[in-house]
Amino acid sequence: MAGKALILVENLSVPFDRRVWQESTTLRDAGWDVHVICPRGAKRDTEPYVEIDGVKIHRYPLRAATGGPLGYLQEYGSALWHTFRLARRIGPVDVVHACNPPDLLFLVARMLKRRGARFVFDQHDLVPELYLSRFDRGEDFLYRAVCRLERLTYRAADVVIATNESYREVAITRGGKRPGEVFVVRSAPAVERFHRVPVEESIKRGKPHLLCYLGVMGPQDGVDYALRSLASLRDDLGRTDWHAVFVGGGDTFEDMVAFSRELGLSDSVEFTGRIPDEDLLRYLSAADVCLAPDPLNPLNDVSTMNKIMEYMAMARPIVSFDLREARVSAGDAAVYAPANDEPEFAKLIARLLDDPQERRRMGEAGKARVTGPLSWERSRVALLAAYEAACS
Repeated sequence: MAGKALILVENLSVPFDRRVWQESTTLRDAGWDVHVICPRGAKRDTEPYVEIDGVKIHRYPLRAATGGPLGYLQEYGSALWHTFRLARRIGPVDVVHACNPPDLLFLVARMLKRRGARFVFDQHDLVPELYLSRFDRGEDFLYRAVCRLERLTYRAADVVIATNESYREVAITRGGKRPGEVFVVRSAPAVERFHRVPVEESIKRGKPHLLCYLGVMGPQDGVDYALRSLASLRDDLGRTDWHAVFVGGGDTFEDMVAFSRELGLSDSVEFTGRIPDEDLLRYLSAADVCLAPDPLNPLNDVSTMNKIMEYMAMARPIVSFDLREARVSAGDAAVYAPANDEPEFAKLIARLLDDPQERRRMGEAGKARVTGPLSWERSRVALLAAYEAACS
């Protein structure tokens, strides 16, 4: 079955995009000649072309969007042009594997399909729900446009890869795909990457407890909810026995730093930006409770959060809002506040800080999930089955 596969991704550079890198190496191990087209990173993944562990990575320059939808149109237009350019250079392939967002890469896939390729659509995000959750514009002209692009992508795809059962249901109902054409390939942490290191008490800045957030900081990611919850933890519950660290970057990073100052949290909250893996492991190893403050919105309720999977890989207990797929992922490894209820979120943090035995039990439950039923080994089998279906 193995042949030449081309993976298209616009959202992150590779191998920084862990899901795409896991897919690439899985296909390589199955005998595929794997090429990836992606943007260059700002501080890493900066080479225009590199071959890493047998995976050939072609990167293009890209300026991230700023402002509203117009900024994204400019970003996506540039990415699409570069992707066409590099795909022509790579030449004919057996499978083109496009990862969204945006739902524009089907245009490149259609070009390659005319040369005999099969098209695998790897749906990382539901873009219509992403639009509604990120921009407060309702179901306007641009919303209808992204819905149409999603339909065209489904129509062009021979096989769809969904990140969870909620996305699979959308591909079948809204996308009109047959059940046998949709495969669930869950995002799973590389468990060998996440391992405990000795706790450094200095990380806690003199406090008994450390709280940790890991992830992207965009409008829909809930960092503002986390900060208001921490203010409630301090003001309403009188708890000052904690230090919190927020690891990651994104569109709203500077806004969240400023917001923490407005709330008077500057002495209690630290923003690291993106950091190397060794520093990430230091923070997660020292964390007593990890935060998943993604609010209820059309996208978050049905999306699998990488942060939750990574917290579980480190055997950390989690406080989350009550979202459908958060429960599917975390199970008993998390406690759940009513959706978007910041005072209740704060109360759950306090409860876990006072119960080290429960924190330990939850951490062990999460670790068992990511090394068992939610492991990449399960997803690996589903990915290869999707390719087999596409090629046959």
